[in-house]
Amino acid sequence: MVTVRRPIWHEPRPADAPPISRLDRLLVGAFAAAAVAEGIVRPGLAWRPLVTVLALALVPALLWRRARPLTAAVVGWGVAGLLSVLQLVAHAGDLGLYSMMAVLLLLYSLVRWGSGREMVLGTAFVAVVVALAMYAASAAWADVFGGSVLLLLCVALAAVFRYRADLWHRQQREIRNQERVALARELHDTVAHHVSAIAVQAQAGGVVAGFQPERAVEVLAAIESEASRTLAEMRSMVRVLRDEDVVDYSPQRGVADLTALARADATPIVEVSLDRPLTPLARPVDAALYRLAQESLTNAVRHARGATRVGIEVRREGAVIRLRVSDDGQTGPGSTPEPGFGLLGMAERAQLLGGSLSAGPGPEGGWVVEAVLPVKALE
Repeated sequence: MVTVRRPIWHEPRPADAPPISRLDRLLVGAFAAAAVAEGIVRPGLAWRPLVTVLALALVPALLWRRARPLTAAVVGWGVAGLLSVLQLVAHAGDLGLYSMMAVLLLLYSLVRWGSGREMVLGTAFVAVVVALAMYAASAAWADVFGGSVLLLLCVALAAVFRYRADLWHRQQREIRNQERVALARELHDTVAHHVSAIAVQAQAGGVVAGFQPERAVEVLAAIESEASRTLAEMRSMVRVLRDEDVVDYSPQRGVADLTALARADATPIVEVSLDRPLTPLARPVDAALYRLAQESLTNAVRHARGATRVGIEVRREGAVIRLRVSDDGQTGPGSTPEPGFGLLGMAERAQLLGGSLSAGPGPEGGWVVEAVLPVKALE
């Protein structure tokens, strides 16, 4: 995919600018103390009171440098420009304080936290002020070169940190998008499983209602419970899919939750057999085993003709773990689960983890899905 970057003029401000902190206030206090001390004790300083007051005008600019980077840069570098104009007009001696090198921090903040428009306007203003200062000080070529390199290094450092942070945010957005795709797939698997169970219960209720009306109430209660559980899981996942911020995703189900799929009061009966102990399993493998078992059970309920029993078996064999889902239904044309988010999706999930999945008629009849996954997922 080709990423088209917007012109620098239209670059927005970074959204993660931190607020004023205690460290910022300490920095401002240290700068103010240094400016006052230098204004008092530095020898040969012309217009000492005025220069000291102008230097202290940088104090609020240092606090604004992230919230209003262009304003802060204009104030700070405007003070430096005013001193250069006074030096030219009055032919005064040295009007600068070493502590006023803090304006470099304002230039850094302008490039790091400003919008594209603010960066262009602010750096142009800074370039004019620097040129005026060098002219007023009759700087030699070596000083001009050294000062220019220092300013360019400051700009480059800010640009590196800005775009590194931008890259990190892009990666985080991509991760969130991948999580949402995975959650959408989980939503499909969950809904397919529960709706299939509801359909089977409804069919059974239709048969039972004719000769055992009292059992129809039990079937309706089971359908209501299954539907409520489906709605709860759907709402939970849709809430996560809609949320644009970083959220704490609910813990994914794993092998330990397979026992919840077992049922003995409906057709087909579902039996779950777990080989203990199965832990520790890599988290992707643990979640994949549950989803593969759930999808296989859904396919069995949908497609296994005449099935009365579905068995889910999980056992560990050395460095791999094996999942086997089998039913006792009739095999033949039309009994093979459809592809899509069915067998193809299951096989893809297993392959991504370095495992394999096979599905087909069992040696003793029925349909068998068998997945073999490594205990530790591929990195």
